[in-house]
Amino acid sequence: MVPKSSLKNVLFVCSQNRLRSPTAEQVFSARRDIEVASAGTNHDADNPLTHELVAWANIIFVMEKAHRTKLQKKFKASLKTAKVICLDIPDDYEFMDPELIALLKERVSRYLD
Repeated sequence: MVPKSSLKNVLFVCSQNRLRSPTAEQVFSARRDIEVASAGTNHDADNPLTHELVAWANIIFVMEKAHRTKLQKKFKASLKTAKVICLDIPDDYEFMDPELIALLKERVSRYLD
């Protein structure tokens, strides 16, 4: 059991929080060494990105460069020490698409291990 204080808070961000970031949240939620959440940069996202979520995160994975730009402009005050990593995953996948899952595991795992 990992002590709560040593857990990393990992936030996955896409545009609508419907396909890519919820898939990432589901894929990595089984890990015991991290807490995960997901959000979208658009105001009408299923779970819109908030200052609280940004401040909570130690690592923020964005799917595209546009998400990083929005994050840095709109949430600069909350970013503080979070590491922001762009995964360069286009909006070409359905929720829990096996190809998307493989891409996420390949691109995210190196930052978490």
